[in-house]
Amino acid sequence: METKAFKHVDYLWDPKKAASLADDQVALFLYRSNILGADLRITNYGGGNTSCKTIEKDPLTGQDVEVMWIKGSGGDIGTLTRAGIAGLYTDRLRSLKNVYKGLHDEDRMVGLFNHCIYDLDSRAPSIDTPLHGMLPFAHIDHLHPDALIAVAAAKDSEAVTREIWGETMGWVPWQRPGFDLGLQLEKCLADNPGIRGIVLGSHGLFTWGDTSYECYMNSLEVIEMASAFIEKKIAENGPVFGGQKTASLPAAERRTQATRLMPLLRGLCSSHRRMIGHFDDSDAVLEFVGSKDLARLAPMGTSCPDHFLRTKIQPLVLDLKPDEDLSDAEKTLKKLQPAFEQYRREYSAYYESCKHANSPAMRDPNPVIILYPGVGMFSFSKDKQTTRVASEFYINAINVMRGAEAISAYTALPRQEAFDIEYWLLEEAKLQRMPKPKVLSGKVALVTGAGGGIGKAIADKLAEEGANVVLTDIAEDRLQEAAGSYKRDVAATAVCDVTRAESIAAAFEEAVLAFGGVDIVVHSAGLAISKPLVETEEKDWDLLQNVLVKAQFQLAQVAVAIMRKQGLGGDVVSIASKNGLVAGPNNLGYGTAKAAQQHMARLLAAELGPDRIRVNTVNPDGVIVGSKIWEGEWAEGRAKAYGINVEDLPAFYAKRNLMNQIITPEDIANGVFALVGLLDKSTGNMINVDGGMAPAFVR
Repeated sequence: METKAFKHVDYLWDPKKAASLADDQVALFLYRSNILGADLRITNYGGGNTSCKTIEKDPLTGQDVEVMWIKGSGGDIGTLTRAGIAGLYTDRLRSLKNVYKGLHDEDRMVGLFNHCIYDLDSRAPSIDTPLHGMLPFAHIDHLHPDALIAVAAAKDSEAVTREIWGETMGWVPWQRPGFDLGLQLEKCLADNPGIRGIVLGSHGLFTWGDTSYECYMNSLEVIEMASAFIEKKIAENGPVFGGQKTASLPAAERRTQATRLMPLLRGLCSSHRRMIGHFDDSDAVLEFVGSKDLARLAPMGTSCPDHFLRTKIQPLVLDLKPDEDLSDAEKTLKKLQPAFEQYRREYSAYYESCKHANSPAMRDPNPVIILYPGVGMFSFSKDKQTTRVASEFYINAINVMRGAEAISAYTALPRQEAFDIEYWLLEEAKLQRMPKPKVLSGKVALVTGAGGGIGKAIADKLAEEGANVVLTDIAEDRLQEAAGSYKRDVAATAVCDVTRAESIAAAFEEAVLAFGGVDIVVHSAGLAISKPLVETEEKDWDLLQNVLVKAQFQLAQVAVAIMRKQGLGGDVVSIASKNGLVAGPNNLGYGTAKAAQQHMARLLAAELGPDRIRVNTVNPDGVIVGSKIWEGEWAEGRAKAYGINVEDLPAFYAKRNLMNQIITPEDIANGVFALVGLLDKSTGNMINVDGGMAPAFVR
């Protein structure tokens, strides 16, 4: 098998891997799906569909039957596994033609797919199932490559299809996916026997083959031909998008503008529910947002259903100069608000003019995609994965517009067609089946000292409850190790020395660029020095004050500025100590600093209450297991103070609390979660997590 060279797609077929799967056609179909999904030029996350047909034994009759295996509803071909596919009797699926009553019957047909199930462990069959089932080929790919959608979205799409592929490709006009579109594909093949694939107008591509490899190669070759055609047109016709209108700022300046703007945008986009942000200033984005044709193309909206389902029908384009002075948040907000109000009115008008009697209620009218000429693109959605994917899909849409404009002219779906996809009752049912959001979904938490111990436990708990977390720590190696325990789109990291104001500011910049802002700040970074008065040096005192007290002050300053921009309230939690409440031997510097942390929290709570920014304190005691501060001299100092050995400290601390309990980092994390996730009307409070220490009772 000879490897082919492609310029516009990635050839990823591994003959050895494929040979190891040769006896399992379903496994080979999954392999093909995964390598197709690995190239975002071929299809984006959750987009496209793939299938294969095999001969299986009917479990009731023992006879050979043809079964179609296809990606199930809501899956992603790039990560597809057996658990994500459906297996259906092909003949039963085709027999549904006998009961189909026409376009008004589409939704009922989806329910009938379940009567065709062969594999009882099947995922729910997707709306694309009949499109694959009505075609006779053993292996089929339905993909959304940018180049193909550019052809499909060009104003003379059918003629362009003929120009590129001659009589070897079929073409069907735009139609919403469903049973009837499957019939149209069947008819197109019957009218054009011998074709290698079909272009779906304004939608995508169908290709096939007798084997999984032949199908894969056919898909790559068809996409390569379309891509080469577009590249040739661009070379012939000159600058795309009419050339440049707005020059892009240098990268560092784009980052500065984005950092200043994102919390304001996040607050405006969160008028219905709290959103997570994403920023992209890639070359493709900058070319589009800085172009002369931006004002014409952006309002047209996207064409492919997979695109606008995630990006909304059109973006919001900001009327800001690239180098606009954004330092005055209040002034900038006043300039942004009218644009958002106008967008919401236009979206409401779109809904009202297109809705049907049985349409679902109007959804959030805020933009998902926001374009800033000269700076880049922002996206905002319910979680990081969704907003990142929306950004990726809009880049696909940019590529489609680029290609279609090079070919002839870009055309978008009519608004009514777009609405009928966006508010399709089947889409609404899919949304209703999604799990309810977790308590902290849509929130962003920055945790200091998160490289291990209490800080890492806190970050883990907040992430478990739905938050995006920004891990900060002075030690990069610990930070990277800690970050490795999270799935993609959950966590970001920033090396942060909390004794340096510029390092704190840089950490918050990372948080803003990663997720759009900050809602929760937990100051867990710390150290402990246990010495009597005469042995406590000035450097000991200064270090404790800088890490515990001054850092808390500077963290609050930066965090509150961002929270006020967002207008969504927030939480600041200080991890203090029982030692701030109870006097003990050899503890002057540490105990004083912890007491200062506690009182600062009360002062901040009094000041920030009107902003709905709550400030609270968690007081641990005796957290020895898993705690970083007990790895050095502190443990030795405390053991000496109590006249015991270091190894006896855990048992000693457990015995001295009222509940005789060992306190762990996870216990402290639960205390933080109680404050930020459950006690949403509590501020200026302390929660002692110490197993019960009577001298530390605050009341």
